[in-house]
Parts: sequence; structure tokens; C-alpha cells
Amino acid sequence: MYHPDWPFAVHLTTFLFSGVMVAVVGVRLTRYTARIARRTGLGQALTGALFLGASTSLSGIITSVTAAAQGHPELAAGNAVGGIAAQTMFLAVADRRYRAANLEHAAASDENMLQGALLIALLAGTLLAAFSPEVTLWGVHPVTPVLFLAYIFGQRMVNTAKGQEMWQPRVTEHTYLEEEADPAAAGREPSEPMMLLWMRFIATAGIIGLLGYVLANSGVQIAEVTGMSETTLGGLFTAVVTSFPELITTIAAVKIGALTLAVSGIMGGNAFDVIFLGVSDIAYRGGSVYHAMGDRPAFLIMLTILLTSILLLGLIRREKHGIANIGFESFLLFMVYIGGFLIIVTTMS
Repeated sequence: MYHPDWPFAVHLTTFLFSGVMVAVVGVRLTRYTARIARRTGLGQALTGALFLGASTSLSGIITSVTAAAQGHPELAAGNAVGGIAAQTMFLAVADRRYRAANLEHAAASDENMLQGALLIALLAGTLLAAFSPEVTLWGVHPVTPVLFLAYIFGQRMVNTAKGQEMWQPRVTEHTYLEEEADPAAAGREPSEPMMLLWMRFIATAGIIGLLGYVLANSGVQIAEVTGMSETTLGGLFTAVVTSFPELITTIAAVKIGALTLAVSGIMGGNAFDVIFLGVSDIAYRGGSVYHAMGDRPAFLIMLTILLTSILLLGLIRREKHGIANIGFESFLLFMVYIGGFLIIVTTMS
């Protein structure tokens, strides 16, 4: 399979080839997810969060759990939270690709805002664990099962929010309405049996997971040549590498006009990614991973909370156009993300 002792040139070639294949397969995965959302009636927000976001996170889970099991809690935490930060910034990239208006304006959705609030709550829980007494049961911190339960409860809230009309965005000429963007009505969508559609989705998600695993391993080998700290390596390099499938699927969703799916794939996937830390805590046998990870991942968690808050402000404010045809939140996401990692690299190495 994959061998860390391969020459550097092989790692680089593997990395580039896997990246290209992720781009190709990611577009197909996005199309399958959009069709599942329509035909099951779950909607793009919930389907993107549960299926698209989770399936593209497989490589990140493998990387974080492997690092924790091997006794590298800082790398495990940095990769988990760094992936969330990178994926949030990817929405700014997708916003730049959507020309009609600010993406967060067009894809207004109460489900996406609930996902953002859930993410902040889950991240705050990990910080509470880090600064609480180091108590473990069978090597697992009590916050870990709470994270799992909170995620399940949060997704149930998102599911029940659909159709309740407790909050609705004001419809403008740029507002994307999922029920009016039905490609099947125009005869543009295949009508294969539902079982075949699910099989295609699962197979494509498996390929994405495998490619992400190869990307992660080759990326780690490339990055280790530079002698980065574990947080810089995990939070910046491997996190971006393992999050590459999310970038591709988000841009692909924008390209096919599934705007709510584009945002929910990131927002819901980010909430799912906090579970990385919980699973890493179980895999780490040296005690609580929250206490062992150190100050740099904790700083990264706070940075991610700030990024998510900015994104939520954009979803609520719904600016139509902004700087360079992107919303104010997309501009701030770029600046805060870059500034945060400059602080980590220059002052916390």
C-alpha cells in the first residue's frame, strides 16, 4: 500500500496525482449527494452535513486517530481543528467562484446557521475540557462522550428545523431557493433506482476516503522535511491537505448550482470534524488528549471559533456584494485565517 520510506519524488508525485483524482471524483460525489438530497426529501442542508461533509472527512479522521494512537496529541488536535479552520476559509474561496452575489447571501438557511452554532458549542466544549481538571475514565475524558451526544442532538435539531419556518430569510433576486432549483423537473437529472444511487454514492465516498488517506500520508512526509512543529504541521499542512476533498466538493456544488449544499457540506462537516478530537481522545493512551495537546492547538480552537462566528455574521447579515465581489465575511475569513497561522508560525513555534 503506502510506504513512508519512499523517495521524496515519489511522495510528491503521489500527492499531486491524488489531488487531481480527488478533484475528478469529488465532482461526481457532489452530484450524487445533490440527487440524494432531492429524492429522499432530506434537503441539501441536512444531506450535505450528514453525508457529504462526513464522507469527505474520512482522511482527516484517519490522520488524527493515527497520530493520537502513536502518541502525538498535538498533531492529532492540530489536524482536527486545523481542518475545520481551513474548510471554513474554503467557503471564502467558493464565494469568489460564485459571481452572481455573495454566496452566504444566496444560500441563506436556518439549518446552516444552526450548524454554525452547534460547531461553536462543540469547540467551546473542547476548550472547557482542556482547562478543566484532568479527570479520565479508562483514559477517556468525560467531555468526549458529551461531544458525541451533543453532535447527535444538534443534528436532530437541524433535521426538525427544516420546514418549521421559525426563521426565514428575506427573498431577494439573488436568494437560492432549493425547491425551485429542481434539475429533475427540467429533465436534466438521471432517474436511476434509489439503491443504485446509494451504491454509487458509497463507492465514490470510499474512493474519496482512500485518496484522502494517500494525500494525508504523502503530505506528512513532504512537510516533515521542513521540520515544522506538530501544530504547524497538523494545523496548517496536513489539515489543508486532508481538507482538499471539501474544497473540491464545495466548488463543485457551487458550479452545479447547489448553493445550500455547498455551505452545508462545510458547516455540517466542520461540526462532524470536532468528533475527531473525541475519537483521538479514545485512541490516545497517555490520558486526556485535551490536556496533552498543549497551548498551540488551544489557540487554534479559539481561532476556529472566531472564524465560525464571522461566517455566522455573514449568514445573518446577507450582504449582496462586497470587496472584490465577495462578502465582508469572506474577506475577514481570509485575513483572520492567514493572521492566525502567522502568529502560530512566528511566535508559537
